Amino acid sequence: MKITMIGTGYVGLVSGTCFANAGNEVTCLDVDQSKIDMLNRGDIPIYEPGLEELVSKNVAATRLRFTTDYAQAIASAQVVFICVGTPQDHDGSADLKFVRSAAEQMAPHLASGTVVVCKSTVPIGTNRQVRGWIEKLTETTFYSASNPEFLKEGVAIDDFTHPDRVVVGVDEQAAADLLEELYQPFLSDSQPFISMGIESAEMVKYTANCVLATKISFINEMANLCELIGADINDVRQGIGHDQRIGFSFFQPGVGYGGSCFPKDVRALSSIAGQHGFNTRILKSVDETNTQQKSVLFQKLLDHFDCDLAGRTVAIWGLAFKPETDDIREAPALVLIDHLLDIGAKVRVHDPVAMENVKALYGDRIAYCQEQYETCQGAEALCILTEWDQYRKANYQAACSLMKSPVILDGRNLFDPESMAALGIEYEGIGLLKQVKEIRQPVQQIQ
Repeated sequence: MKITMIGTGYVGLVSGTCFANAGNEVTCLDVDQSKIDMLNRGDIPIYEPGLEELVSKNVAATRLRFTTDYAQAIASAQVVFICVGTPQDHDGSADLKFVRSAAEQMAPHLASGTVVVCKSTVPIGTNRQVRGWIEKLTETTFYSASNPEFLKEGVAIDDFTHPDRVVVGVDEQAAADLLEELYQPFLSDSQPFISMGIESAEMVKYTANCVLATKISFINEMANLCELIGADINDVRQGIGHDQRIGFSFFQPGVGYGGSCFPKDVRALSSIAGQHGFNTRILKSVDETNTQQKSVLFQKLLDHFDCDLAGRTVAIWGLAFKPETDDIREAPALVLIDHLLDIGAKVRVHDPVAMENVKALYGDRIAYCQEQYETCQGAEALCILTEWDQYRKANYQAACSLMKSPVILDGRNLFDPESMAALGIEYEGIGLLKQVKEIRQPVQQIQ
């Protein structure tokens, strides 16, 4: 099948590459000439494990190509996917300027019977708008469809090739049949193809992300309460997680969610509701709770140093909003950095892949360390913001030996407080029971 993906971000590039790997002829189209030039050189503009190798394989097999030419990319396509960004507008709503541009630029080149699929996360009713924008510019008969994506950065290829489900919204059965044929290599009895109305499919994506964001904000609120009442959130998670009605997924306390989806989609759905005169009290609370949670480590630093942070050096491990990505959009680390700089602290940072993106924001206002232990040199506290595996396996005695004081504030609860105390490290996580009030001497010295 001949497919065109408009947009070469996470969704367009990953989806297009996986479709090509299944034997389809895929053209990835983007208006950014520098990005297309990069892809044609074999360079990947995003960090996603396994993607570079898969792109190279399918380019070599001539199943995958990249262009900025709408006429060339659209004319022979049986399916056209719109995978462009829908950035947050000033009022929290989704900005559809890139979606509209894609619709209008493809219109003159559409072949009869083409299925135009909106894969971008868009407000309910957008597919109807897309149809209208196209119909104003062409008399060619085409189909409209919604096909929300559920890719997680860091495991996007596996998510695409082993989906929990594939959801499409259509008006015509012919469009559903063609899309089911396209997705057939990735389907099974436990990974179904679910067809529904267009508005329902648009609502599925927002609802899914808002449910997950709600779970994160809820467990973070419970973690904060645990600290006040002397409970331990890890014990609480065990007690509730084994209830099959609840489970463990997305119930890991931390410093709040970030990225390109959850913050934007929670606000967008709340904005959509407001346009219909409906007040989404839960969604507004989810967003407010998450915003506050991103400052929790800064508050712990203030408490530890009696509000005296000016001139002190703080080390930060982890800048991306989650591991296995270089994405720093809405990342909690950025909130902590801003707070520290505002109060006059010195900041030293490390991340395996996201430092260049952070450097583009902060320039020489903070220190960037290529080696993670270098970050700790002279620091009075180490803050962990992203749960990269290399931080889980780090030698924390070595790290603390470089610091002025062995203080670790863990925003991802990677370790047990008692174990860290036994190493002579003053350690605090999120919602963990504070078993130790004073820094203990390392076990080997006590013996």
